[in-house]
Amino acid sequence: MSLKARITEDMKTAMKAKEATRLATIRLLLAAIKQKEVDERVELDDAAVAAVIEKLVKQRKDSVAQYQAAARQDLADAEQAEIAILAAYLPEKMSTEETAAAVAAAVAETGASGPADMGKLMAVLKPRLAGKADMAEVSKLVKAALTG
Repeated sequence: MSLKARITEDMKTAMKAKEATRLATIRLLLAAIKQKEVDERVELDDAAVAAVIEKLVKQRKDSVAQYQAAARQDLADAEQAEIAILAAYLPEKMSTEETAAAVAAAVAETGASGPADMGKLMAVLKPRLAGKADMAEVSKLVKAALTG
């Protein structure tokens, strides 16, 4: 079963169980997926759906930080609940050690030697690690590997 089909089934389950927060979050997710499909005129595969989910999670995390800075813990908690629902659809993240090993392998493979090669190295790593690792963390590890 594709990720999109699983999300649709979970929406039906949430409707039957009258889980309002879960239902609203899943509907929001399906709307974002549909919008992306309409904009690009393609049917999204699991990797593209995961990218949409990651984008929504990132937006929620930014919102949580802003709500906490404004002392609005009630809104921050609502966003955290949405993050938990959305994160359930993401593949399991790689550990820091696994990510560092993938970076080291890519450095050896490409022969990257200095900061000027960062773009080339990220171009190799991004398709391999997209959805599996936090790309900000990957970027930090690449910088460390190329400068150290």
